[in-house]
Amino acid sequence: MGFEQVIGQKEIQERLMQLLREERLPHALMLCGPQGCGKMALAVGFAKELLSIGNATANTTAMLDNLEHPDLHFTYPTIKLPSMGGDHKPVSDDFAKEWHAMVMGGLYFTMTDWLEQMGGENQQAIITAGESDALIRKLSLKSSQGGYKVSLIWLPERMNIECANKILKLLEEPPTQTVFIMVCEEPEKLLDTIRSRVQRIDVKRIDNDSICQALKDQRGLSEDMAQRITRMANGSWRQTLDLLTVDSESELFLDMFQSLMRLAYQRRIKDLKQWSERMASMGRERQKRFLNYFLRLIRENFMYNFQQEELCYMSQREEEFARNFARFINEANILPICDLVTRAIRDIGQNANAKIVFFDMALQMIVLLIQK
Repeated sequence: MGFEQVIGQKEIQERLMQLLREERLPHALMLCGPQGCGKMALAVGFAKELLSIGNATANTTAMLDNLEHPDLHFTYPTIKLPSMGGDHKPVSDDFAKEWHAMVMGGLYFTMTDWLEQMGGENQQAIITAGESDALIRKLSLKSSQGGYKVSLIWLPERMNIECANKILKLLEEPPTQTVFIMVCEEPEKLLDTIRSRVQRIDVKRIDNDSICQALKDQRGLSEDMAQRITRMANGSWRQTLDLLTVDSESELFLDMFQSLMRLAYQRRIKDLKQWSERMASMGRERQKRFLNYFLRLIRENFMYNFQQEELCYMSQREEEFARNFARFINEANILPICDLVTRAIRDIGQNANAKIVFFDMALQMIVLLIQK
C-alpha cells in the first residue's frame, strides 16, 4: 500500500519488503542517493508498510494516506523566523503545517522547495539540538496503535553537532519497537559513529524506462516527447517535473551562464565585476544551484563539441547557444573549468565571500576559454 508514489526503484522496494518478510528489520535504515531519485518516496512508503502491520483498518489507512498517523514522526531541517523569540531553538513542530502541505503535495521536493515553503529562501536550514530533545520525548511514549513507531529524518546531514550526538545516543539505545529511517543526500557529512549504526541502502538514479513510462501514463505525453524529457532528466523525477514546466530559474541560470561566457571572451573586466556582484546578491542556496547548473552545461557543451549529440541532454534554448559556444569547450579546458566550479561550490558552501568567489571564477574563465 505504501509505494504508490515511487517512480521505478522496484529493486529497492523489494529489498525493503524482504527485510520485513525475513524478519531482519534493523532498528535504523539510511536511504542515500542523489536528488530526485525517490529516497523520500521510498522512505514514506516503507514507513506506511511498517505502520500498517497488524492494523490495516480503514482508519489506519486513512491516517497513513494523509500522513497523519500518530506513530509517524517526521524530523527535518528548519530555520529561525524573525517572529521567534531570541532563545527559541526552532523545531519541526514549529513548521508542522508547512511540512504537511509539502509532503502531501508530492514526495520529490528539494531543500529549495522546503526553504520557500518555510519563507526563508536565503537561509541555511539545520536540525537543532532542540529538535533532538523533542524527538526523544516523542519516542519515549508508547505506540498509540500498539505496533511500530517510525522516526523519519529527512536530510540528517544538516544536524548540528549537539543534535547529532543526541541522535547518536538514541541510535545506540533505541526505544522499544522504534524504527529510524534516514533520508540522506550527503552521508559523508554525518558522524562516522552515526553511519556505523545504520544499515545503508544506496538508491541509484531512476532508470530511463521507468521515467518514460511514468510520463506517458501519468502525464499523457507522446512517446517522442517522453523520450526527449527522459534524456534530459538524468534519472531524476524532480528534474523531470521541472522540465514539464517553464522553469524561470533555469531561464535565469542560462542567461547568467551566457552572459559570463560572452563577457569573459570579450575580456570586459568591469562588466564581469558587475556580473559577480549580481551573483553575490542571490542567496547561497541559489548560488549553489547555479554552479551545479553551470557544471552540467559545461559537460553538455563538451559532448556537443565532439558531435556526441545523442548524449546531450539540453533544452532547445541551451542547444541553440551550444551551436556557437561548444567549440570553446575542449580537452584542454574541460577539467580545469570543472575543477574551478567545483571549488566555487565548496567555497560557497563554507560561507566564503561570494563576490570574491564569483569574480575570481569569472577572471579565470577569461584564460580558460582560450585554451586549446
